[in-house]
Amino acid sequence: MLAAAVPLLRCPRCDERLTLAAGTLHCRSGHAFDVARQGYVNLLSGRRGPGGDDAAMVARRAAVLSAGLFGPLTAALVELASGPNPPEGAVVEVGAGTAHHLAAVLDALHDRVGVALDVSTAALRRAARAHPRAAAVGADAWSRWPLADGCAAVVLAVFAPRDLDEVARVLAPGGRLLVTSPQPDHLTGLAGPLGLVGVEERKDARLIARVEGLLVPDDEQQVRWTMRLDRAEAVSVALMGPSGFHLGAADVETALAALPDPVEVVGSVRVRTLVKAPDRLR
Repeated sequence: MLAAAVPLLRCPRCDERLTLAAGTLHCRSGHAFDVARQGYVNLLSGRRGPGGDDAAMVARRAAVLSAGLFGPLTAALVELASGPNPPEGAVVEVGAGTAHHLAAVLDALHDRVGVALDVSTAALRRAARAHPRAAAVGADAWSRWPLADGCAAVVLAVFAPRDLDEVARVLAPGGRLLVTSPQPDHLTGLAGPLGLVGVEERKDARLIARVEGLLVPDDEQQVRWTMRLDRAEAVSVALMGPSGFHLGAADVETALAALPDPVEVVGSVRVRTLVKAPDRLR
């Protein structure tokens, strides 16, 4: 629900506080942002137009996640987010998509407000109804986020872009970034035969190098599980992510015809926890 998150939000044009009245967010400088009838608000800064995942990709991701096919990953995120002594603050998911993982974390952290940030209108429509304590906000992961300094106890970045300077800015001291990285064997069983987008080499090492001076590595989990996917599920898993921009459903279905039905597919993801040091006031 957007109203619960309004105290956390800031105007994308002047960074002032926002207030909600008659279905519109306002700041003292006179900037106004209408709340869509689906319940989300677009606070993109204007440097980039709407984009991101299209409706078909979002629908596929919703089907996969609601079926529990990535359940072990969601469980790991919940466990790490609800660890001991979290600071006060919200749970923010950047590149949230349907906000499925955010909703699961909010179920575990009963007193927290959530904010789902995404550039995709199709994703925001879904995220707006993901959880009664979650707000869906249009924002570019690579621009200044329309959030107050130090407002977040947890930031989730699940297969999503993230500006680490912005992560450090919005995290409260002691707050946690949970970031997922697909491992080289992620989606084994589909990736090779279907020509899915591969894992970038040394991605984990570059992440650790980039957080120096901003966040402190704290914990990690290797999450590995096996999925038995029917044809429809396999198409959705293949096309719900970056490969959905490059492959067509007909081509994927043709390639799947050469594979067993159901097809056995490996999920393999590293989840890292990085903490904002208590004395860092970025």
